[in-house]
Amino acid sequence: MKTVYLAMSADIITPAHVNIIREATALGEVVIGLLTDSAVAGFQRMPHMPYDERKFVLENIVGVKEVVIQESLDYVTNLQRIKPDYVMHRDDWNTGVLRGTRQGIIDTLKQWGGKLIEPSYMPGLTSASLSQSLRDVGTTPQNRLGMLKRLLEAKPMVRIIEAHSGLTGLIAENVSVQVDDQRREFDGIWMSSLTDSAAKAKPDIEYVDITSRMNTVGDILETTTKPIIYDGDSGGIPEHFVFMVRTLERLGVSAVIIEDKKGLKKNSLFGTDVPQMQDNIEDFADKITRGKQAQVTDEFMIIARIESLILKAGMDDALKRAKAFIAAGANGIMIHSKEETAAEVMTFCKEYKKFGDNVPLVVVPSTYSQTTEDELEAAGVRIVIYANQLLRSAYPAMIRTAESILKHGRASDSAEFCMPIKEIIRLIPEGSEGRS
Repeated sequence: MKTVYLAMSADIITPAHVNIIREATALGEVVIGLLTDSAVAGFQRMPHMPYDERKFVLENIVGVKEVVIQESLDYVTNLQRIKPDYVMHRDDWNTGVLRGTRQGIIDTLKQWGGKLIEPSYMPGLTSASLSQSLRDVGTTPQNRLGMLKRLLEAKPMVRIIEAHSGLTGLIAENVSVQVDDQRREFDGIWMSSLTDSAAKAKPDIEYVDITSRMNTVGDILETTTKPIIYDGDSGGIPEHFVFMVRTLERLGVSAVIIEDKKGLKKNSLFGTDVPQMQDNIEDFADKITRGKQAQVTDEFMIIARIESLILKAGMDDALKRAKAFIAAGANGIMIHSKEETAAEVMTFCKEYKKFGDNVPLVVVPSTYSQTTEDELEAAGVRIVIYANQLLRSAYPAMIRTAESILKHGRASDSAEFCMPIKEIIRLIPEGSEGRS
């Protein structure tokens, strides 16, 4: 029997998948190279189903002899090992990210006289359209809860942006761009206490209580499917933090970040210009441990935010705290800085690497915003959070619109700053109330 090789992500099996497998069985025994989560996340959205679940589905489709792991878009390693007589792929990959992959397959197959077969693309129901339908319907708390850990396993860096309302949640959920034949989007959502407070015209001093903040979380859950990281400020007293953890985990929030400060909250970007008190290591470590003991699943993450650089306590203090908080059970470390360059953050990253067995490192490049994701990734950063840009950009736009109306005594002159009303109506999916 001849061998036919098919590569798939197969997150959602469609008639197109079944048909191409059927066509392949007419030529020989079918071996499917199933793309890992990491391989898929490199060029499109993270699969809804983990690799093992996708593999199980394919193995039980009639005509599939074997499912093997394919760890990148590059087929060559698998092709040289299997040496199939045919590789089959629909004729829809002459442009975009797979264009170079196609040529590599052709060149490799020539080595043993193999052939690339490209049947016509099947119109109609596609995995992309089904994926969009699933996004419209929503997700479950259980699926969302574990998504952040899956992303960290699949991607070298996870990109997060803040949302402070259901509408900004839609932006975080849906905005994407094409860069060098690759699709870029945000991987998850930061539920910021600063922007949530500011959107309610309240000071960022933990005045907005957890009940009010959970209402905002609920609005974002209803309009999105991506993982959420919740800004827990200091976490409050340990007895209260336990209940925060339980509430967030039950809702399907993936992680909480708490900062090692105590007393009346002042925004970290004020630094030492205002009175701020750092918690002692033992008490904050105890709070982390209690939170870990309170959670029900292994998926929920508690990330410790270290304020030593903000409060001028020094690099040694920051590193000492990182070690202690990891030992206490923290699933991640966020190092914070208000400097205009990333120099001290990069120094921390360099020393942090020496820990060896450490947890994901998180940064928030608000003040050192000129630093690129590539530079941060090379330094070992695993999560980058754009913590307040959506709110900061919305406010000036609204001011311009209001001033234009006052200046001209009519609304037409402000139209250039506004999206059409029909687009606003279309922006909100009618089924969004069932999304969470």
